[in-house]
Parts: sequence; C-alpha cells; structure tokens
Amino acid sequence: MDIRTAPAAAHAETRRDDYRPPDWLVPEVALDFTLDPDRSTVRARLTVERNGAHDRPLRLEGDGIAATWLKVDGAPVEPVMDGPTLVIALSGDRATIETEVALHPAANSKLMGLYASGGILCTQCESQGFRRISFHPDRPDVLSVYTVRMSADKARFPVLLANGNCTASGDGQDGNGKEGRHWAEWNDPFPKPSYLFALVAGDLAPNRDSFTTMSGRNVDLGIWVREADLAKTAHAMAALKSSMAWDERTYGREYDLDLFNIVAVDDFNFGAMENKGLNIFNSRYILADADTATDGDFDAIAGVVAHEYFHNWSGDRVTCRDWFQLSLKEGFTVFRDQGFSADMGSAAVQRIDDVRVLRSAQFPEDAGPLAHPVRPESYLEITNFYTATVYNKGAEVIAMMRTILGPDRFRAGSDLYFDRHDGEAVTCEDFVKAMEDASGINLAQFRLWYSQAGTPTVSARLDQDGGRTVLHLSQSVPATPGQSTKQPMVIPLRTALIGRDSGAELAPAQVILLTEAEQAIAFDGITEPAMLSINRDFSAPIILDVTRAAGELESLAEHDPNPFARYEALQELMLRTLIAGANGEPVDPAPVIEAMRRTLASNALDPAFKGEALLLPSESMIGDRMPLVDPDAIHAAREALRRAIGVALADPLAAAQREGAPGSDLSPAAKGIRRLRSVALGLIAAGDTLRGAALAKAQFDNADNMTDRQGALGILVSLDAPERQAALDGFYDRYQADSLVIDKWFGLQAAAQRRDTLAAVEALARHSDFSMTNPNRLRALVGSLAMNQWAFHTASGEGYRFLADMILASDRINPQTAARLVPPLGRWRRFEPGRAALMRAQLERIVAEPNLSKDVFEQVSKSLA
Repeated sequence: MDIRTAPAAAHAETRRDDYRPPDWLVPEVALDFTLDPDRSTVRARLTVERNGAHDRPLRLEGDGIAATWLKVDGAPVEPVMDGPTLVIALSGDRATIETEVALHPAANSKLMGLYASGGILCTQCESQGFRRISFHPDRPDVLSVYTVRMSADKARFPVLLANGNCTASGDGQDGNGKEGRHWAEWNDPFPKPSYLFALVAGDLAPNRDSFTTMSGRNVDLGIWVREADLAKTAHAMAALKSSMAWDERTYGREYDLDLFNIVAVDDFNFGAMENKGLNIFNSRYILADADTATDGDFDAIAGVVAHEYFHNWSGDRVTCRDWFQLSLKEGFTVFRDQGFSADMGSAAVQRIDDVRVLRSAQFPEDAGPLAHPVRPESYLEITNFYTATVYNKGAEVIAMMRTILGPDRFRAGSDLYFDRHDGEAVTCEDFVKAMEDASGINLAQFRLWYSQAGTPTVSARLDQDGGRTVLHLSQSVPATPGQSTKQPMVIPLRTALIGRDSGAELAPAQVILLTEAEQAIAFDGITEPAMLSINRDFSAPIILDVTRAAGELESLAEHDPNPFARYEALQELMLRTLIAGANGEPVDPAPVIEAMRRTLASNALDPAFKGEALLLPSESMIGDRMPLVDPDAIHAAREALRRAIGVALADPLAAAQREGAPGSDLSPAAKGIRRLRSVALGLIAAGDTLRGAALAKAQFDNADNMTDRQGALGILVSLDAPERQAALDGFYDRYQADSLVIDKWFGLQAAAQRRDTLAAVEALARHSDFSMTNPNRLRALVGSLAMNQWAFHTASGEGYRFLADMILASDRINPQTAARLVPPLGRWRRFEPGRAALMRAQLERIVAEPNLSKDVFEQVSKSLA
C-alpha cells in the first residue's frame, strides 16, 4: 500500500561520512508469500547475528507496512516501532525473528516493493523497496542466503519465479485451505543484499534457450512475457547469449547458476533490474520486431540486456557497501556494456553515441544546481542519485583508468577485484586499490574523479617556432554546489599531430597525462605545419577549448585518421557557426556546407558514420556553450543553417536518402544506410518543405520497418504540410493496440519543432491513451516536451507551468518518476532573466506544496538553493 511521506521539514540527510557497519547481520532469510493482487501476506523468518561487541537493538526498516505479529525465537512479542522502524531488543548474539505483514499490490502506484502490472505481480527493491515488502535492515552491506516459498491462484498466476534455482513446486492447498492454488520454492545459494531480491507471479509464456559456459556447464535461459508478445523476444535472447559469451571472452566471467530468467513488465520505474538470476525488465527493453522497433530500439535492447547480465559480477557477486558507492556497480557496468556494444557494431559510432548521451545529460547536470561527484557525499532520497553522473560519468572514469593502465593491466586489475571481493559489499576505493595493486601504478590523484564534481575545461594551444613544436595545456574545474575550490585532475588526453599540408600523422598517437594546472609538452622532429588532434576517442570527459588556425577544423574533418576526432572537428565547426548565429553575428555557412559535402562524398566513411557526422548539434548543446540560453535565437540560428545546408546539398542529400533498399536487416551496414537516410531527409525538408514532406510521406508509406517509418514521421511532425496529419493518423490507427509504439506517437509529437507543440502536448495529456500511472507514457509525452528546448521554453512560461502541474500530479502517484521531471526547471539560472524568473516561480510553487515527497523536495530545494 502507498502512504504519503513526512512533511519536507522532517526530511533527514544521509551522509557518507556517517557510515557505520551494520549492528546485526542476517545470514539467512526465509520468505513465505501468499499472493493475491488485493491482499498478499508475507511471512518472514530472519536469522540474525550480532556484528561486534555492542548492546544496540536490532532495527528492521519498514515503509508503509505493519507487523500482523512478531515472534522472537518462537515466542510472540509485541512490536515496538520507532516511526516506520521495528525495534527489537535482543540479549543474545543470535536470534530468529519472524514477522507477518499484509501488502496490497494492486494499490501500489509507486512501483516499489510488490506491485501489480498488467495482471502480473512483481517486485522492485532497488534501492530501498524491500522494506515495502517485509521488515529488514534493507541496506546493501547486509548479505543473506534467501529461500522463498510462494503460493497463488494457479489459473491467474500459473508461473511463479524468484531468485536462484527452483527447488520444489506442486499443486494443492495453501495455508488458508483454498483449492485451485499452487506453490513453488526457490533458493539462491549466493548471499545477496535485499535490493537484489525478486519475485514474479503471472500468466507468462517463456522463450526458452540454453547456454554452455566456458567450463562446460549448461545454463537454462528463459525470457518470460505475455503469450502475444513471445515472437518479439528473439532479439533479446540473442543479445543475452552474446553478452554471456562476451563476458567470458573479455573478462573471464562465467555465469554461476543453473537458470537465468528475464521477465518483461509494462509498468517499471527504470529500464531494468539485475536481480540475481531473475532480471525484471521494462518491456520496452525486451520486446522488438522490425515492424514495431527501430534500429535504435534493437541496439538499446542489446545494450540493456548486456548491462543487466554483466551486473551478475559487477553488482551481484561483488556489490556496494552503501549507496554512496552506487557507481561502483553502475559506472563499471555501463563501461562494460559500452564495450560490448562497440564490439557488436561500429566502435566509432558507439563512441559518438556514448559521448552524445554524456554531453546531453551529464554535462548539464555537472553545470547545474544538482551537480554532485561520481561518489556523492550526502542525499535525502537515494533514488535521486541514479543519475548520468553516477552512470555515464562513472563509466568514463573507468575508461580513463583503462587508458592510463592499458588493456592488459586493466584486465589484471578487474580479475583481482572480482577474486578479492567475491561475495562482499565494497567501495569505489576497493576497486581503485585493486587496479593499483595489479598494475603497480599509483592512482592517488586520479581518485579526485570520484570526489570532485564538475566538468573540467582543458585549454590547448600548439606553438610552432622554427623546428620546435610545443603543446601548451591548462585545466580548470568549475565551482559546484558545496565545492568552491578544486584541485587539478589527472586527465588522459589521447593526442596526435596531423600535417596541415599532407594530412598525415606527424607524431604518433600517444596518451598525454595532464596532471597540473598548466603543462607544456615538446615534440621533436616536426618540420611541417601541424594541426592538433586531441582527446581522441573522447579519452577524458572534458570541455575542450583549442586555439585553431583558420581552416584547421575543416581540414581535420576531412583528413584526421581517427574517426571520432574527425567527427569532433565537424561538430566543432558547426557549433562555432551556430553560436555566432545565435549571438547575432554575420555567419558564412560555406565552410560547414563544404565539410558536409566532402563527408557525404567520401568513400572511406561508412553510412552510419556519415549519418552521425551530418547531424547538427542539438539546441540544448548549443545553449550549453553560451553564457545565457536564448532559445529563440538558438532555434533560429540552427534552422537557418539547416536550411542553407538543405538547399546547397539538395542533390547529394537526395542520393543519400535514396540509397539502399528498405528492409529490416540488422547488420551494421544496413543500419547505417537507414540512419543516413533519415538524417538526409531531415536536411532536405529544412531546405524545401514541400519536397521534404512528399519524400517523407513516400518513405513513411513504403517503409517495411519501424526505423524508416519513424524517421519519416519524426520529420513530418515538424512540418506545416497536409502529409503531417495523415501520417500521424495512419500511425495511430495501425499501432493503437501496441502501447510501446504509441509511446513513440506521443513522444514524436512532443518533440516537434513547432510553435503549437505545447498546445498539442496539453491536448495529448487529455487523450484517452495517456496515463499518469505508466512511467513510459509519462516520460514519452512530458519528458520529451521538457527536452524540446524551443517548444518547452516559450517566453510565456506556459511550458514551465505545464511541467510543474505534471510533477505535482505524478508526485501523488509515483514520486520517483515525478522527481526525474524536475531537472529541466532546475537549470533556470542558465536562461535569460525573463524565462529564469518564470522557471524559478514554478519551482517555488512546487516546493510549497503540502506533503511533497522527499524525492521531489530534494530535487526542487537543491535547484532553488
């Protein structure tokens, strides 16, 4: 059941420095569930042991639950509560604690603990959801062996799943004497924290397969979905088997149980959850076929399936001591899934995508009021720290370690980490220490990446005087909330010098470690004018400010042999042009147009890379490079450049748009052709609306895959053309029964570059298919609008009012989802004064709301501080 949280003033801060080992350990947990959507009962038996010499009582956390009865060593005891916490005074060093609680899954709109989703009963326990199921210490450093028994109505819930291996099952009566029920018992032999507990009961059908590990063991695999969705699970199963083989090959990690199960549910706060042996997924990251899923969807499914599977070692077998160490498992595992995705496709395109996500989500976080280190120092609500900083910047920190150590020593460090800490709850420091011990390299200064917030800026200048070539580097880290003074970071910069005349590498690529506020590096034997190719492959998550000669970016965009550096040069050329336009300066689009023409014409570049390289920086990225964001000026500058490109390159763009035949082949080459096709189509439409609309509608009508169909619709939604509404209506009519595709329909309209987008979104919020209770649908509509800089930041402030309304409404239903909608308002200081005042006013309105959840309160109060 759901309960409202305490008033904002009562919210207590948790600090990393206050960590203390648990007073009591729980080596064994036995759970007995009698399952029903309206009322389920949970009987728990905990074996507890005193941890050290102390006389403190046992404290078992609860959230919205009450003990029907309590027994200590078999004797009934009257429960004593300290707020939501059950307090039990124990005289001995070991005891058996038994409790019973009643739950109401169908009424649990928070989607934490035990809840109902589309007729399925399932759990979500990370980070503190287990306390909504049963009384428990509910902290990640308390590891237990779990035995679980479930009974349920066999007709409604024929499938009963939990962590580990199924040890027994049968038909018959349960404890209430009801007929028509069945039961199953599960055991997980590996000690795990409560956040990794999982249970699922439902009418589900399996896609079954198997995998043979490198030691010859057979593992039974199952992906469980509704019968009607079974045909859409083949790609996820293939991704699972590929990720199992990749982890063995790359990290030497073999799966350890006899079973590995995945269940897909429609209502889920996150993308997926790595519960030991029973992953629970948001259905959008499992279900896919060519008609309903784009190439991006297929790639995301493979990446998320791999991510959750990789957690079996980086998160499950070795877990976090406390929630401040969240990046220990998430940053490392994101790094691992990025490596998997790079190996499965184009490494250059994958790196471009990784960096685009970092710049669009994490860099703004680092530059705003919610900035925090990769290892935070305090929180009010831990779910607010499932952030791009912890995940994506955390992955970049791991990547930098690999760059500094080299692949062999990094692998030796990961082996040592897993072997040394198997079955333990550890810290980020333990991970770094394993890397040091295995490599012999001191990473003391490098640890600042875990403790200092903010994105470093590195300035670079290459001086050539006669036969002497010197690279001058300097770094600075901006002040962030609670950290006004910063120390120099260790910044690995993969660097090469490129001949301005020859285009050849004059100095071989090397990694330069910038460790001081200022450094100078000399290069010998350089006789030709040189261009600086620096931070290749984005070797460090920094903002780079390079002094460039006229024409240098254009030359690098054509000649740099490093694909990512080539992409960066073209993007920087675009950015400088766009920023000048947004500032009202005269703009010559010719250099950008010519660089794009050469990119399109190059036979050395594959279509996937061309598609990424020709995509202009987003309006939000342009704003991030300006002192204050003026959405109207930025939008006008970007549209003007897109229009100029579309006119000047109409013919080569049309050729790219026609390239290849439609189809659903998922090879990297085919996906690249489809990617380039949609990017080219968007630029054609920018130069000639009528022609673009006709081509887009033809692509929409003739598409035999969702990538081409959605690509065309994504362009049409922003145009003033009759084809727009016809395509929207046709899309809805075709897919109205498929909730995941209708999420796309909502999201595309919210992302439209139109003056009436906000009004359209407000109307869609009243559509019969819109639901406040489903996180996917809420994110598709409201989240997409908030990321649409021009449409959201209307000068009237109506976009801010609408978002505040939705935050307050969803906070009463699901505070986690509501809190994730706050950051777009929290960046109010970055905008011109009129908009800034309107954004701040909505934040003040939200924080003044009575009974605001601590999830939303923390985000809003920090945004105002």
